[in-house]
Amino acid sequence: MHGSNPASGESMKIVNGLSVDVEDWFQVGAFENVIERSDWDGLKTRVEDNVSRIIDLFAEADVKATFFTLGWVAERHPSLIRRIADAGHEVASHGYDHARVFTFEQAEFGADIAKARAILQDASGQAITGYRAPSFSIDQRNTWAFEVLAEQGYTYSSSVAPITHDHYGWREAPRFAFRPLSWSDMIEIPVTTAMLGGKRVAAGGGGFFRVLPYAFSRWAIRQVNSREERPAVFYFHPWEIDPDQPRVPGAPLRSKLRHYTGLEQMVGKLSALAQEFAWGRMDDVAEREAARAGQFFTDVPNQATAA
Repeated sequence: MHGSNPASGESMKIVNGLSVDVEDWFQVGAFENVIERSDWDGLKTRVEDNVSRIIDLFAEADVKATFFTLGWVAERHPSLIRRIADAGHEVASHGYDHARVFTFEQAEFGADIAKARAILQDASGQAITGYRAPSFSIDQRNTWAFEVLAEQGYTYSSSVAPITHDHYGWREAPRFAFRPLSWSDMIEIPVTTAMLGGKRVAAGGGGFFRVLPYAFSRWAIRQVNSREERPAVFYFHPWEIDPDQPRVPGAPLRSKLRHYTGLEQMVGKLSALAQEFAWGRMDDVAEREAARAGQFFTDVPNQATAA
């Protein structure tokens, strides 16, 4: 295990998965129809300064985390990736340039994650064993993605949001760790949901954490830890701690509201969260959850391993 914060309070606290989806302000799904990928290299990058602040925040709280990082970012900021690794955090893959998985054919997806992995491994000096799909874009439409990940040797994915959402979601998927393939030990660890009035509600961070009161996240994580006795999986992005980032002209009002609301309060909320709960790297969570991951097979038997 790679260490975690034994937060005060309950004894033997469940160690939750803390994760950062490393992408810059112009690479988010909310602006994908406004900012062209071909323009990215001409825009002022802010990811290095923001991630450096996050590393310092985690050091103050004495927690380790997983940084699901775009290959595009690692390619341009290799020293930042090395700093993440040297601080004891896990570097994992977020794909190359934030293309959603359902936009790929199977072979294209394989090429994308292979490219990103090579860049990340070279920059970090770590073996890359974890993956998170951009915008949680693995769902019932593209379960073949699990097969590609397993064939490339990934031990876990955290790519499913088991809810209904206008941009993503797979509401039929399990809420907690499961094995998506009958022939592989790879597990999927969905982002956290809580139960409210008999319905699943998103409670794993991101925009929900920024917009809703901190008390909601406290309640949700306590529910998952205490009632379900499972680890929560929390995520956020470097741009979410950056209220001074450029504003994107021409973006839809709904996208602007989602992207910019609550930026000023984010650092304070994150500091409180890091101190109140026990947190660790996603590879450590995967190792612990593997023993009790349920089966939710999405495949036919692999031809290479079928009897």
